[in-house]
This record gives sequence, C-alpha cells and structure tokens, in this order.
Amino acid sequence: MASNAQTEVAPEKKIQLEGKVIAITGANRGIGLGIADCCLANGAAKVYSIDIGAPEGEFEGVLKRYPGRIFALQADVTQEESIQAAVDKILEDGGVLDGMVCNAGRTKHKPALDFTTEYREMIVLIKMQLYSSFYSARVAARAFIKLGVKGSIVFTASMASYRPNKRVPSAPYGASKAGIRNMVHTLAMEWAQYNIRVNSVSPGLVKTAMTYWVPQQPDWEQQLKYYGGMPRLAEVEELGGAYVYLLSDAASYTTSIDIPVNGVIGIC
Repeated sequence: MASNAQTEVAPEKKIQLEGKVIAITGANRGIGLGIADCCLANGAAKVYSIDIGAPEGEFEGVLKRYPGRIFALQADVTQEESIQAAVDKILEDGGVLDGMVCNAGRTKHKPALDFTTEYREMIVLIKMQLYSSFYSARVAARAFIKLGVKGSIVFTASMASYRPNKRVPSAPYGASKAGIRNMVHTLAMEWAQYNIRVNSVSPGLVKTAMTYWVPQQPDWEQQLKYYGGMPRLAEVEELGGAYVYLLSDAASYTTSIDIPVNGVIGIC
C-alpha cells in the first residue's frame, strides 16, 4: 500500500558549497572578496560580486585562481531596483541563486558630537549599512521563493554591534550594525516558512584597506596585552569558514544566529 508520508532527505554532513551559486555584495575587495575566495575554495559553482565600482587587482588574483567561476556585476546596493537588476542577470546566466551575502558597507569613525548634518554623514552611513542589507536580503528572498530554493542569507554585522570601539568610536556605525543583527532575527522568523535561513557574522579587527592604521598605533602592542586574545588582526580569509558554514546545507537547521569571529580581541 502506498504511503502518503514524504520521503525525508538525510541531513548534509559535509560543510561544502558544491554546485551552489552565491551572490555577495561589496565583494570586489576586502572582506567580501575573502568570503568569495573561501566559497570558491569550498566548491561553489559560481560567485557573483555585486559592487558599485569596477573590480581591480585583488579581484583579478581570485579570478585567475578560479577562471569562469567569479563574476562582477555593477550595482548601487542602496537602491533596491539596482540590486534587483543584478540578481535578474544572475538568474538569466544560470537560472539559480542559492545564497546571498549582504556584506557591502562603509565606516565613518568620529565622536558623536563631531558628526555633521551639512554633509548628511550619519544618513549616508546608515543607508549604506541598513538599507543596502535589507534590500539585498529582500531581493534574494523573492528569488528563493520564486525558484523554490531553500536559500541562505548571511549578513556581515560587526563586533561594534556588541560594544563600542574605544579608540575610534562611531555611534552611527555601531547602531547600524546592531540594527543588522536585530533584522536577522526578524527576517529569520518571517522567512522560515519558506525554508529561507537568515544569519550573520560579526568580524572583529580584520586586515583590510580600511584598518591599515590599527597596527601602526604607537601603543598597539600595549593594547594587545590589555585586551588579550590573538595578538594580531585577522586575515580576510579567516572569516570565510563562518560564512561557508552558514551558506552550506550542513547548516540546514541553523537560522537567526550571529557568529562572532574576533580572536577574543573584540574592539580596541
């Protein structure tokens, strides 16, 4: 007699991205490109960088290692229609999207009293962090639902969302990153019904073009002794494992969490 019970699929035991198509905002350089590199190293079929500028030297290095598997699409991630056009292009190319990393962002570190209204500094910063992340996630969710894909969305938050950066504070930056972590919980709750998982990663101090000044501080060694932890900045590729796990089918029951990757140093 035939059974009406659905055949259960065995949980994935290996952490890998074999055959998956991943989009990453802001992946022409820095943390985003490091994530792309790690995704490709773990079997992703294709990775698309959605960024406002054209790729440069760093990107070309990854392209040489993975020819025909990493692509750059230009878009303004603060505009939902621009992100939508980029995702439409991805779907035209291959007909599928499995994961979205909402990574694009910017920094502006200064005391709260020094932020100006003349140049709308705070608004620009929050728009880049929150608006772009929300729009990217929503465009991806719509694609997953349309395709019937059990998709994964991973946001780049920050250790600044947990506690302030004492040396170079930025209330708007920390607040926007904390907003991202809160948004993760809400979107995970809303989209669980579609088998869409939503999580985040909170990097600590990472070696990028935006943090070159950190180890150049005259009291950097003293800071490391005070804060403890691993006495160095992270390489961008060292963040990749957290993203790969959250994007993989091995994390099929993991949603609404944040993974701090901070070497215990936290914020200096």
